[in-house]
Order: sequence, then C-alpha cells, then structure tokens
Amino acid sequence: MAKVYEEVEKCECMHVHEDIIQKVEEHMPQEEELVDLAEFFRVFGDTTRIRILYVLMCSEMCVCDIATLLGMTQSAISHQLRVLKQMDLVKNRRDGKTIFYSLADGHIKSILNQGLDHINE
Repeated sequence: MAKVYEEVEKCECMHVHEDIIQKVEEHMPQEEELVDLAEFFRVFGDTTRIRILYVLMCSEMCVCDIATLLGMTQSAISHQLRVLKQMDLVKNRRDGKTIFYSLADGHIKSILNQGLDHINE
C-alpha cells in the first residue's frame, strides 16, 4: 500500500504567538526525557520485537517456545529479548534450568493495543 504524500501547509505570514509558546514550554518534558522516550519507541520499530511482545501478551514463554512459534533461532530470539529486557519491556523468571519471559507490566499491552487500534482506524 503506497502512501501519497501531500505538501504540508504552512502559514502565509510570520506571526509568533508568544502566549501559546509559553504555555507549551511549561509542559514540555526535559530534553533528556524526550531522548529516553524516543529510545523507548525506537524499540517498537522492529517487527521481530513486536512479534515477541505480542506472543508474551498471550502467555509467559521460554526462548525455546518463542523460537518455535515464530520460526526463528533461539539465538535470534535471545538477542531481541535482551534488547527488550534492557528497555524494561519484558522480565524473566527462572524455573530450574528454564527461563520464562513475560511482559514487564500492563503498560506494554496498552501501548501495543493502542498502536494497533490507531493503524486499524
């Protein structure tokens, strides 16, 4: 599905609305928070990671099961789980020799569901 890009409309004259600028500046997060937020959303830019997150929405699973379900190697899944864990999107627990992964919290499920709702509108 190809998207058609339209030129963005812009003001015909330069007039700065100082009151609006001041109001927005008061509510803008600090630059460091914005950088962290961009990094957070960058993690969602990989299809494999999204697939893993959706799998973990359904059930806690070990690397072997995720790899089998997604038709990938355990090594590839482990690599992506490491990225997801570093960003606090997933957590794990050990049961004997098996490590089970699950979503870190309910926020992740909400983010995924809202994203899917948005693209399906």
